[in-house]
Amino acid sequence: MENMENNELIAKAIVLGASALGAGTAMIAGVGPGIGEGYAVGKACEAIGRQPEGSGAVTRTMFIGCAVAESTGIYSLLIALLLMFANPFLNKLNG
Repeated sequence: MENMENNELIAKAIVLGASALGAGTAMIAGVGPGIGEGYAVGKACEAIGRQPEGSGAVTRTMFIGCAVAESTGIYSLLIALLLMFANPFLNKLNG
């Protein structure tokens, strides 16, 4: 009986540890949008500097691109939060 409880405790620790590693790995995906958005804003500033009369169109396009790029970071944050606080794998241990 004690051995079975010990095995369940070890299994739960392994699942929680792997989930923490997975959440950390998912947050690495936040680096890509940061680099991409910085690059896009820099290029938009260059474009506005060269042709100030087109600043409205450049700014609008830049904001749409940054919003699309940011969605990747938000998805990775969502996955990390799910793994840390609403772990779906813990339910599989009991069933």
